Amino acid sequence: MNNTDLMHEDLNVLWHPCTQMKDHEIFPLIPIKSAHGVYLEDFDGNSYIDAISSWWVNIFGHTNKYINDQIKKQLDSLEHVLLAGFTHEPVIKLSKRLVDITPVGLNKCFYADNGSSAVEVALKMSYHAHKNNNKERPLFVSLKNSYHGETIGALSVGDVELYKDTYKSIMIKSVQTAVPQDQSIKEAIRAAGKFEELCSQKASVISAIIIEPLIQGAGCMHMYHPEFILRISRTCKEYGIYLIADEVMTGFGRSGTMFACEQAKVTPDFMVLSKGLTGGYLPLSVVLTTDDIYNLFYCSYAQHKAFLHSHSYTGNALACAAANATLDIFEKDNIIEKNKDLSAYMKIKLQKFHKLGRVKNIRQTGMVCAFDLNGFDASERIGMKIYQFGLANGVLLRPLGATIYFMPPYIITYAELDKMFDVAYDAVLSLDD
Repeated sequence: MNNTDLMHEDLNVLWHPCTQMKDHEIFPLIPIKSAHGVYLEDFDGNSYIDAISSWWVNIFGHTNKYINDQIKKQLDSLEHVLLAGFTHEPVIKLSKRLVDITPVGLNKCFYADNGSSAVEVALKMSYHAHKNNNKERPLFVSLKNSYHGETIGALSVGDVELYKDTYKSIMIKSVQTAVPQDQSIKEAIRAAGKFEELCSQKASVISAIIIEPLIQGAGCMHMYHPEFILRISRTCKEYGIYLIADEVMTGFGRSGTMFACEQAKVTPDFMVLSKGLTGGYLPLSVVLTTDDIYNLFYCSYAQHKAFLHSHSYTGNALACAAANATLDIFEKDNIIEKNKDLSAYMKIKLQKFHKLGRVKNIRQTGMVCAFDLNGFDASERIGMKIYQFGLANGVLLRPLGATIYFMPPYIITYAELDKMFDVAYDAVLSLDD
């Protein structure tokens, strides 16, 4: 089979995510035969550096030998068992490790299957916790330009119109508050003040505020200062509002620390994790929360305060094995420290983009960097031109509109980083040809 044959077979039976399927009349679908390290290989023998870690998940690359071996080992003993009334060693081990490495005070783990589902868990749990405490607080707050997933609850607290507008009439109640406009402390203080103003008016009905700490992923990689997190955390405590940290993308080293909240020295009431949790291998997500919140649900069955939320594959043993293997690599290879060198090199490589008149707002937080293209109309779909140029030159770049970003696996070499940035640079130059 070759790329063309598989593409035609695919388009007969598949409906792809986040895709206008008619686009594939013009843009070829790329069938991937195999993947190793940072490379994807198609059926025609072309290879591509995965500069976006396959939607931000493959933090240690593809077909990582250690993670492979740990999943195979687990497969021979237990592949899955329900987590209601039963448990298993991999999920216990993983939970203990997550409690140890996340901010102090997050002592309980509740599992789901993916980031959006875990956001739903955190939203429901925060509302329900207030209710169990005899308070009715039906309103959620999120940041402008935010994205938290595409299930109804997660979509409700997002603010990216492209995903949300169609479904406005079936959303849960939410309002947006200001996000810092840049990475300065001044902007962090200004935006935190806006949240304080909102709380002074509506705190009695606000259940929680949900944020993407430091980096708004699908919001075109918008970045802000940790001072903002610190200040809104203080406001939440003052008004009895829960703070939900959606670290689905920022967690597991992307922000430069293991978790972005660490940079603000804040323990949120709920922390949502997924994506890099299993090294990109299998669907798994978790919500960590405090003993105080857990205890609001701890009662006799007759009191009807239990959190009756479940997923069939909650805490799947194979996914937990992948997650434990991922944490093993962090520990034995000292990844956070090693990433500091990679991050510094990425910063150097970004400098030449300042020479390009089409480029503005160059920014970086840890292992994520981005810039915006200016001088183009949205109808030109300039991001697709960058995407096509990248594929033709061996690099998978998937821009967010006119925002070009880089989020490579942590195992990428300096030579591979050179190629990734050089191809992106040439792609921008090609726009004026």
